[in-house]
Parts: sequence; C-alpha cells; structure tokens
Amino acid sequence: MEKYLYLGVNLFTISFPLVRSFEQRIQYFKNWKFLFPAIFLTGSFFLIWDHWFTKLGVWEFNPTYILGIYFFDLPLEEWLFFLTVPFACVFIYEVLNYFFPTDPLKAFGKPFVYVMVPFLLGLGFMHLDKLYTSINFLIGAGALVTHFLVFNDKYLGKFLFAYLVHLIPLFLCNGILTGGLTEEPVVIYNNAENLGIRIWTVPVEDTIYSMTLLLMNISFYERFRNQQTFQSIES
Repeated sequence: MEKYLYLGVNLFTISFPLVRSFEQRIQYFKNWKFLFPAIFLTGSFFLIWDHWFTKLGVWEFNPTYILGIYFFDLPLEEWLFFLTVPFACVFIYEVLNYFFPTDPLKAFGKPFVYVMVPFLLGLGFMHLDKLYTSINFLIGAGALVTHFLVFNDKYLGKFLFAYLVHLIPLFLCNGILTGGLTEEPVVIYNNAENLGIRIWTVPVEDTIYSMTLLLMNISFYERFRNQQTFQSIES
C-alpha cells in the first residue's frame, strides 16, 4: 500500500473541494471554464521547471511511495499535483471571497509586494549557488511584479488572504510528502540546493514555491474571468 501514498495525498487534496464544487452558495463548478485554462498554463510552466530540477538532481521521487508510472521523467502523481493543488487552492480563494466580500487584507496588498519583492530578489541573488533557493525566490519576485503590473492591487488582498489560509493544508500535505509521517520522504530534496531550513519537514522554500503557484493560477483565473465579463458587457 505504500506505493499509493503520493496518489492518496493528491486525492485527499482535491476530494473536499471537488465534492463542494456544486454547493449552492459558492457554485465553484460555474468557474471551471476559467479555472482549468489557468491550471493548464500555470501547470505547463511548473512542469517544465519541475522536469529541469529533477534532471539536475535538485529533488527526486522515492519509488517506494509512487505507482511507478512516469511521463518525461516525472511520476504520474507529480503531474496530478499541479491539477489537484491549484484546484483546491483556488477553491479556498473563492470560499474566502464569498464569506469575506469586503477584502479585509486589501490594505496589505501593496506593502506585501513592496516588502517581498526586494526580500526575494536579495535572497535569490545572495544564494545563486543553491538552485532551489535562488531560482524559486527570483521567480517568486517576478510573479509578484508581473501580477502587480497587470492588476495593480485589485486582487492582492484576496490573494494574500488565500495564501495565508492555504499554508495550513500546505504544511499538512507537504509535511507528508517530505517525510513527516514516513520513514523516508516521498519527495527527496538535495539539501545542497536549498537553505536547509525546515518547518516541520517542509523546506522553507516551499512556501515561496507555493506562493508563486497560487498567484499564477489566480492571475490567469481572474484574467479569463474578466475577459468573459467584458465580452458580456460588450454584447
């Protein structure tokens, strides 16, 4: 049964959001036409990044905990990760938007960008010898700047709220994948390529990796939804 662990994490991640997609208040399923193109575009970028880092030995996948089905050197479960995690995270984003329509963190959106971008750029350039740290932080800074240039602070407060809430399931799921509950990790990180700082068993870099993943999905998601709204107004 060990070989089903990573698959099980994926199924656990998507199970509740999928079941509640048809709930009458949120009606998440009505936004799938915007969500799945966003997931596809973001996932394509991350899978290329993932494949590159796997080939370079930045991380690897423990064969004990996966089915052994590979596409382009990545296990099936890793491909599913970039579907199940964004699906669940954007669900969190939509639920928070429904229950907190006033955008309670809007005032913190711009300061978050102003602080995080130089912070990530500084750490990224300081640790160019560590691939996961440097590339991850530099891409994170680039994603924040790009989002800000396109949307200004329209969605930043909502994104920040969802990001903070999503850290809870992030540490739970990534903790399982990085060996928090097993003798060996599912995803094995090469510590020479990161700072070696762990929260439970999760590399601190994962918080920025997940930030970028969430931000890119929300950016595309809201872009597609805005286009639909604009077209409806024109017609």
